[in-house]
Amino acid sequence: MRSVRRLALHALGVLAMALALPLAFAQPASADVTIAVRTVYYDASRAGEFVNTVHEAARVWNANVTNVRLVAGTPATITVYVDNGWPRAYVQGLGRGRWYMGRQAVNQGYYPLRIATHEFGHLLGLPDRRTGLCSDLMSGSSAPVSCRNATPSSRERAEVNANFAGSLALAA
Repeated sequence: MRSVRRLALHALGVLAMALALPLAFAQPASADVTIAVRTVYYDASRAGEFVNTVHEAARVWNANVTNVRLVAGTPATITVYVDNGWPRAYVQGLGRGRWYMGRQAVNQGYYPLRIATHEFGHLLGLPDRRTGLCSDLMSGSSAPVSCRNATPSSRERAEVNANFAGSLALAA
């Protein structure tokens, strides 16, 4: 009878240790975890005289968000065009689609870098928000023509980071 009791206690101890082991390893130390940054490639070869503006807009986003990187190259999931119309984006999914750097807005005095950064914002998952505020990048043309802000607001940065969040990888 004593051996059965001892065996049962031993089995319970082993079971308790087995249940505790995964808990010890479920949350690795923060130094051992890195956030996987998603790289989104874009093609600005069809952006005409605005190629450098497109590259600068990508640099603005890269300096302001941590979960996604815009990189010129192939295979591109974003293609940038120029035409004589109004700037616009055609989103085919997060980080996928095309946008146009429309000369019509530039000819009316809108800041090209703000236009380019705004249009990239759509491909990063941000909608138009016609707030009229220059501090809101996604307010677009509802902000005054004199607006030169091409930097996303803290809300816009947080939203893009949230859109591309969720991938954890253990550091090698």
